Amino acid sequence: MAGSSDAFARRSLVSAQALLLFLCSLCSSQTATTASVIKSVDIGHGISLHYVDQGRGTAVVFVHGSLSDGGYWAEQIPRFAKHYRAIAYSRRYNYPNENPSQPGYSAVTDAEDLAAFIRALHLGKVVVIGHSYGALTALFLAARHEEMVRALVLAEPPAVSLLNHLPGDEEKIGKHWFDDIQIHMVQPMQEAFRKGDDNGGIAAFIDYVFNDAHAWDKMPEPSRKQTLLDAHEWDVMMTSGTLFPEIQPQKIRKIKAPTLLLSGAQSYPFLALINEELARLLPNRENIVFPDAGHQMWYQHPDQCRTDVETFLANAGIQ
Repeated sequence: MAGSSDAFARRSLVSAQALLLFLCSLCSSQTATTASVIKSVDIGHGISLHYVDQGRGTAVVFVHGSLSDGGYWAEQIPRFAKHYRAIAYSRRYNYPNENPSQPGYSAVTDAEDLAAFIRALHLGKVVVIGHSYGALTALFLAARHEEMVRALVLAEPPAVSLLNHLPGDEEKIGKHWFDDIQIHMVQPMQEAFRKGDDNGGIAAFIDYVFNDAHAWDKMPEPSRKQTLLDAHEWDVMMTSGTLFPEIQPQKIRKIKAPTLLLSGAQSYPFLALINEELARLLPNRENIVFPDAGHQMWYQHPDQCRTDVETFLANAGIQ
């Protein structure tokens, strides 16, 4: 998506406001998970995952993004549980999990964890709803274990490698964004985390996506402290793993499961490019763009997101 720096700044401002709202809500989201019984399951290789599980019927598994945990979905779980078996878990290095650090961690690892989680709970074929890095996890699951997936809901997965494969007039700007992300976000994050500077690593990310060199410092102290609690996954990823692993376009073309893409028109521009490419690649997809939402559309429009997902599942014959 080509656009002026002014347009980028406007988008970043809206997205920053949405993400700030989300970060401020993290304390309440972790508390909210205590309203449900939190269980844990051993998925093998010394890894256990905590989760909540409500309702009956078709299993719908919710996957949270970075700087978050299973509590992100606390308001959605009881509502989806009226019609489905709604399950939200925390990825391996997020609260309240206490798993040992292992090298090579990435969204591919998370996808294999999710596959093991589905097997451990004997869920069969599931619907997977992922937001941000959780959506990237879901995308890798479908690409590697499509036999486990009945349907996908992907809210802006950062499949950054796709920026190197954009067609036609978008090729140049896609490569520009890919290089810019590596130089101005990924490399500074790696340098900070490898020095043991979690605060600096998160600051590099927040400042980049907000397009503001002081965005992290401007956030309320309670929000920054809470965010640091969920920084361990990046500590492992940035020191011995991969933040944005490669996913080949041909792998995505082979995903036959019905897929709903959710995105915000006011989100980060590189995510819009990725969403457009996913819409081109996925053979069985619907695409919904919220005109006044940013990356946190599930917080900005929770009822509309849920309604759209339930309509999508009903149209796919999933009850």
